[in-house]
Amino acid sequence: MTNWRDQIPQAAQEFLSGRRLDEIECIIADMAGVARGKAMPAFKFGADTKYYLPNSIFLQTITGGWAEFRDGADLEPDMIMRPDFSTATAAPWTADWTLQIIHDAEDSEGRPISTAPRNVLRHVLDLYRAEGWQPVIAPEMEFFFVARNLDPNNPIIPPMGRTGRRAAARQAYSMSAVDEYGKVIDDIYDFAEAMGLEIDGILQEGGAGQVEINLAHGDPLNLADQVFYFKRMIREAALRHDMFATFMAKPIEGEPGSAMHMHHSVIDTGTGKNIFSTEAGESTDAFMHFIGGLQRHLPRAVALIAPYVNSYRRYVPDFAAPINLEWGYDNRTTGLRVPISSPASRRVENRLAGMDCNPYLGIAASLACGYLGLKEGIGPREECRTNAYMDDNDLPMTLGAALDMFEGAGQLHEILDPEFCRIYAAVKRNEYNEFLQVISPWEREHLLLNV
Repeated sequence: MTNWRDQIPQAAQEFLSGRRLDEIECIIADMAGVARGKAMPAFKFGADTKYYLPNSIFLQTITGGWAEFRDGADLEPDMIMRPDFSTATAAPWTADWTLQIIHDAEDSEGRPISTAPRNVLRHVLDLYRAEGWQPVIAPEMEFFFVARNLDPNNPIIPPMGRTGRRAAARQAYSMSAVDEYGKVIDDIYDFAEAMGLEIDGILQEGGAGQVEINLAHGDPLNLADQVFYFKRMIREAALRHDMFATFMAKPIEGEPGSAMHMHHSVIDTGTGKNIFSTEAGESTDAFMHFIGGLQRHLPRAVALIAPYVNSYRRYVPDFAAPINLEWGYDNRTTGLRVPISSPASRRVENRLAGMDCNPYLGIAASLACGYLGLKEGIGPREECRTNAYMDDNDLPMTLGAALDMFEGAGQLHEILDPEFCRIYAAVKRNEYNEFLQVISPWEREHLLLNV
């Protein structure tokens, strides 16, 4: 690894040009998509060929607890972290000159750790590759800027804008609403440029302080890495301006939730053409089968795309979140929307995932469902040409119900990896059971003296 700097992307090299690199952050995404790892002085990085972390980081819950097993997993053996130099990027918010590098997790024999979320996505992509297919995705990231919330007992409120007033709701696509927190947006642009991350567009969403950032289409693993980096970077940019950025699915009562919409297409690696369109520009059977796979298998994958109890507060009527698996052309009320596009860009948009999902797992789950549709030749239901918000719910509406369905999804487990699915379900059961022990303000208000 003596020439590791020659292997990093151009943006990282430009960031370091004429500067002395101080620190390297060796990071990996855990089950929640949180960056775990270790930092080291730059001069020490490269002296070793591999680094170590306990594989128990994939057993950790969002509250800091641990899922327990009786098969030796509690011995906490080390896993090997190998740097993926193509992911090296600046950490431009730090006080010194720092690079972040995403690492892959392997066991002592050099085999991928099946419970590492990045490896789960890579495994799904390998299945596509074996069929001569290359999936292409484009994520849309919705999130809220909010006022600092130092006491969890207090509700989350919108941030103060440059006018001295709190951000207002129901201002979708308003340029003046985006300008209210323009300085933090400027920092996001500057950080993204230093990191080599491409922003396709920024717009105001319907919630108070709610923003959407669109990313350009590309390789799913690369885009998942970008979302992973963006979430950390956006939080840091917000903190510079005395506010929080949150990716909770539903942070503010009465406001819309935040989604991670995912646009999917699939390229034939031999011809370079989109398998969703014919030479004449019409939709193909493969396109219909991909949609059919999403309709049949996504209910069992909801625990991956809506991973917390808060996620299901987004799945309520009349808040611009589809609670259905209908599909339709240019119909935003459907959970599976087919945007207007050229034949070469024909795609389906999965609008069901929350922004709180781990990007590696959310993308892997959606692609896995489409893959099963392609392999099984599943046909979709008839196109929805009406307001799908009025239809019956197709999805589990609590984390407990979603986990019940996920645990029985044998086909999905085979695609994602059975050991990963077993551990993921255990982690989420632990979180859910811990939540059930909490007594909420609603219960105290309405039940204390009335029942």
